[in-house]
Amino acid sequence: MKSIDMTNVKEAGDFTRPAPGAYICGIVKAEDVASKEYLKVTYDIIEGEFKGYYKEMRANNPDWAWAGAYTKSYKNAALPMFKRFCTAVSRSNGTFVFDGGKTNHDEKTLKGKKIGLLLGEEEYVGNDGSVKTRLYVVREFSIDKIDEQKVPDLKKLKADDKPKESTSTEWEDADGEELPFS
Repeated sequence: MKSIDMTNVKEAGDFTRPAPGAYICGIVKAEDVASKEYLKVTYDIIEGEFKGYYKEMRANNPDWAWAGAYTKSYKNAALPMFKRFCTAVSRSNGTFVFDGGKTNHDEKTLKGKKIGLLLGEEEYVGNDGSVKTRLYVVREFSIDKIDEQKVPDLKKLKADDKPKESTSTEWEDADGEELPFS
């Protein structure tokens, strides 16, 4: 193992993450990925107990570039969902218009705009092979519709996607020897 200077490392503590539900968020950044026809939208919660949650998460974990980010496709098949996004942003910000078309298609103008986001929870297989949960954006809405949002059920992995459980009860180290504890 390499030598690590832990002098200035803050020990991880317990943290509470937002529960699935509807949140008023702000768009931190929107980047066009033209080659794949989508916007990468980075957001943060701007009201309530979890205000600034994703900003803090990204600050403490610089490698987590996708924390508080999702994509909005503007491919032809996805245009109805993209229009919902555009409408939610426009209705949440007074006279601001973002329609992805003739009026305003400059994604940089989205920075600092409010939007309502419904966050759901889904299972995924972590790097360690265990099943974990994370939040994801279910859909956008105008902020005046926050009380109308229904929290979705947990989105479970399909049985084929779940990791296979080990049936072994014997613990061995990498050399095949029995470990020195029980």
